[in-house]
Amino acid sequence: MDRARDFARQGFLVLPGFVSTAACDALKARAEELVAGFRPETVSVFSTRDQTRTSDEYFLASGDELRFFFEEDAFRPDGSLRQDKALSLNKIGHALHDLDPLFDRFSRTPELAGLASELGLKQPLLLQSMYIFKQPHIGGEVNCHQDATFLYTEPSTCLGFWFALEDATLENGCLWALPGGHTLGLKKRFVRAEGGGTAFQVLDSTPLPNEGMVPLEVKKGTLVVLHGLLPHKSGANTSSKSRHAYSVHLIDGTAHYPKDNWLQRAPTLPLRGFGPVSNG
Repeated sequence: MDRARDFARQGFLVLPGFVSTAACDALKARAEELVAGFRPETVSVFSTRDQTRTSDEYFLASGDELRFFFEEDAFRPDGSLRQDKALSLNKIGHALHDLDPLFDRFSRTPELAGLASELGLKQPLLLQSMYIFKQPHIGGEVNCHQDATFLYTEPSTCLGFWFALEDATLENGCLWALPGGHTLGLKKRFVRAEGGGTAFQVLDSTPLPNEGMVPLEVKKGTLVVLHGLLPHKSGANTSSKSRHAYSVHLIDGTAHYPKDNWLQRAPTLPLRGFGPVSNG
């Protein structure tokens, strides 16, 4: 398999068995520990339906933090949770790979460093990470999007590593991707607005196509690699089984990262590549 050639042609790779079952289980157990220690003083809901409305300060300041975001359907009309906190969260983001030793080690293996280089990143930097729960019954749909909309560089260099920590099926909301769709160009950017909050900056008003998308049903331990310009989405989880996943996004340090990108980090936590791994 010529991974670079296949990636250039279709805009994604599906690599079964890239990580071990034990590594998946260790990440899941660590996420459970983090959730158990989470005391929700600020309730932030993650939604892809109305992103500018839901981009609160808690979200905007999460680029170099470890923060928790709830599912839209986790709450009763009075604002109380319908079920346990651990079954109500959408994700943890966005600096797990730098702030938690276990996620650091998982994200910075020689195999991933080699893959990033193989796919063309000259100075790979780990920019963002997310632990995604896709909860049973309430795991929300993620609309069709391009990762470079949110993680924009000039030129475009965003690369996504998405790990299935549990089997991903049509029923529990697997990924869908548009083969070759990364050649369509970037449609819009998600930026910090001048007056506060966020806005979408339209670059090409042609909508992303819904036709031709294929489901990526994958087994636990699979790595799905996503080109930053690839249109992709995931369905709602209508099943009784969760669909835990971990994703980390990279950019090339040789590219320009604008100051109006939503995700910004303090100088005290600069972006790192695949250098020394923490010893925690």
